[in-house]
Amino acid sequence: MKKLLLLLTVGCSLSLQAQMLHRCYSKEAISYQNQLTPGFAEAVDQQFELAKQWSQDNGPTRSLYTIPVVFHVVYNTPEENIPDSVIWNQLVRLNEDYARMNADTSNMRSEFMPVAGATQIQFMMAGIDPQGNPTNGITRTSSATTSFGSFNAFFGDFTDLEKVKSTADGGHDAWDGTRYLNIWICDMSINGQAFLLGYATPPANLPNWPVGSTPDNLGDGVVLQYQCVGSNNPNDLGVANYTVLGRTAIHEVGHYLGLRHVWGDGDCTMDDGINDTPDATDASQQDCDQTKNTCNADVVGLGDLHDMIENYMDYSAETCQNSFTDQQAALMHGVLENQRYDLVHNNPAGLEELAVSVSCFPNPTNDFLTVISSELIEQLEVVDLNGKVLLETKGNGNKTTLELQAFEAGMYTVLIHHSNGTVAQQRVAVVK
Repeated sequence: MKKLLLLLTVGCSLSLQAQMLHRCYSKEAISYQNQLTPGFAEAVDQQFELAKQWSQDNGPTRSLYTIPVVFHVVYNTPEENIPDSVIWNQLVRLNEDYARMNADTSNMRSEFMPVAGATQIQFMMAGIDPQGNPTNGITRTSSATTSFGSFNAFFGDFTDLEKVKSTADGGHDAWDGTRYLNIWICDMSINGQAFLLGYATPPANLPNWPVGSTPDNLGDGVVLQYQCVGSNNPNDLGVANYTVLGRTAIHEVGHYLGLRHVWGDGDCTMDDGINDTPDATDASQQDCDQTKNTCNADVVGLGDLHDMIENYMDYSAETCQNSFTDQQAALMHGVLENQRYDLVHNNPAGLEELAVSVSCFPNPTNDFLTVISSELIEQLEVVDLNGKVLLETKGNGNKTTLELQAFEAGMYTVLIHHSNGTVAQQRVAVVK
């Protein structure tokens, strides 16, 4: 199996003192890592081009990728120890936005409809921990650290931020980054004010790095400010006119999967390496200005488009963001077939690759679950993490709907027995 390095991408931050929403540390983090491991910035570009070339040569190669996720909640106060319901809600937001099933896709301007697309990527709570034990995909760590943010971050030093990924430093050690998407939730405020919403980093210690330059200073995964998780978070971010819809995670996971900011972290001479996102001279700063056309550059086949404030990889308001593009999706597929191959292939932490094609939707769900299979379904069982059968019913052709309204919130396994003797399994999240 391939184990190549994913490009480094670091997400947006927020400085209340400077009155700048979504201020980004991508370039600063790359510079910081490059100082520690010379050649890092060049390798970032090389890996991006590798994934981009793969996506151009191959395009989508399978109907769906499933990524196992573990959320590490590291808290100092009860407020930071956000409830399971918020984390489940964030998982719902991830799946809806990446599948383009979010209700606000109707806000997409007509000029971008030809390029807007679903990613064919879904996210599931890990069902098995690294020791092979059942898990709900959430860890909780009480920490003496009041905040992992510090003024050092303003100068591109991520040392304090990265401590959330270390049990010895008051955080929580990562689970195997080749098998899990690790998402840490913590406080990164400075003097009680949120300044950093989130960032994403590449895997470390991979064999494609030259001897002596393996990056071991930045841990693999995503870090989120605790008030920015989910759309039902009870904690106020403390920023006027900022609506939290859980899209910091959408943005950061986009980085984790290889995407860059739509404006390319530069002026009109820079771009994000994606042909169907229009160039922009800078990030949107928490606005929904549909009149912006800052570069007057053509998108092939579509002509001169406005700045795409609807894109999750901009810094527009979360209420304006509603889509990825087809080529952004293809780039993420390129990463999953190369740099993050083990995450979605033969991964015991997530769904097994099946001899038959099976899908369950919506997933997560809070009422009904529809199961569709390429083979005739004979029987279905819903099993909890302890192996107890909670529901058993006969199949109905290739499509059967299960009623799960009475189930408590949590992770369950659906066993799909087929008339040809094969048994498939899908993990399903129930939210309330």
